[in-house]
Amino acid sequence: MTISRGARRPTIADVAEAASVSRTTVSHALNGIGKVDPRTRERIKKIAADLGYRPNLRAQRLRRGEARAIALASSMPFAVAGGPSRLGFYMEVAAAAAERALVHEYALVLIPPVQSGSALYTVDIDGAIVVEPAADDAAVAQLRERGLPYVTLGRPTAPDDDAPYVDLHGGRVVELLLDHLRAQGARRPALVVGAGTRHSSVDARAAYERAAAAHGWTPVVACAPEDGGEQAGYDRCAALLTEHPGVDALCVLVDAFAVGAVRALRDAGRRVPDDVMVVTRYDGLRARTCEPPLTAVDLRLDRAAADAVELLLGRLGAQPGAGAGESATGAGAGAGAGAVGDSGGGPVGDSRSGSVGGTVGRSGDDGERAGRGVPAPEPRLVVRASSLRR
Repeated sequence: MTISRGARRPTIADVAEAASVSRTTVSHALNGIGKVDPRTRERIKKIAADLGYRPNLRAQRLRRGEARAIALASSMPFAVAGGPSRLGFYMEVAAAAAERALVHEYALVLIPPVQSGSALYTVDIDGAIVVEPAADDAAVAQLRERGLPYVTLGRPTAPDDDAPYVDLHGGRVVELLLDHLRAQGARRPALVVGAGTRHSSVDARAAYERAAAAHGWTPVVACAPEDGGEQAGYDRCAALLTEHPGVDALCVLVDAFAVGAVRALRDAGRRVPDDVMVVTRYDGLRARTCEPPLTAVDLRLDRAAADAVELLLGRLGAQPGAGAGESATGAGAGAGAGAVGDSGGGPVGDSRSGSVGGTVGRSGDDGERAGRGVPAPEPRLVVRASSLRR
């Protein structure tokens, strides 16, 4: 039987007629259920493909009681996660997660920053990935109330949160940045983090305090509110420079804060990097377009986000998708520890932007010890003009 192009859409009845079987047999064959002879199953699949048959996804989902959709959620405000352009940390994660989810025939639903209200009560999803949850995270609370499975990208810091997660190496990222600053001559570096309890801030403080004790630095730690964005970074760093005029380097974890810090230094008459070096955690658009460009860390978010999708779908019982690549359980296992390189941030031949060699020390993050964390690929330092003195 042939259905001409431009005619009505072929139905399961058309496939059944062409294959001389019942509609139930076609349904079982195409959905991989029931007892259908393998040769018959393959013949039905070929006939369906030849006819151009496409199953009714809505009907399939209703029958199975699933949405075939997962959410990406965070309580992190766009002021630090995306910025006015919406092109930042959160959107890089979203793009990679959506691509991997589609391999498994799942849609990704992008949830705006969850502060309160009912953001996660109004979407039909099977589960969610929560990006860097705080200890009292609103997104996690809503998912728990709905009874939906979730995993996190970044170690959860709530004592009672036992969700599986992809470890973003919060402590080791800071070790990379501080080791670089020390190699460039920093002797009085300060740390600027977001106010709150996300793993990136908690682990950063712990790593910074270890480094200060090891190298004899006087610890200087400043916090800025996440929802303040670049201006909050400017205000806090301006105050820090007044309070601690001897600071010669700023390790500013949030890239929006780092851009504000550079403005504060300029307004204070301090040169970057000659007087004060500046580094940040996330190698995104802000770091690359700042003047001078900021030394940052390639967090390998494309791989980390894909691993988070695999981790979540594993909880949902999904089978590995064709071409899915490495699964979350093996991702990063073969990555060269401490590989340090340039992702192309500086112009060719520019001596003030390049790559350096080194190794990453293990910072003892809680995740791997607890056994719930899947390690993301090792972070890589991307050195740019904001911290190159030598």
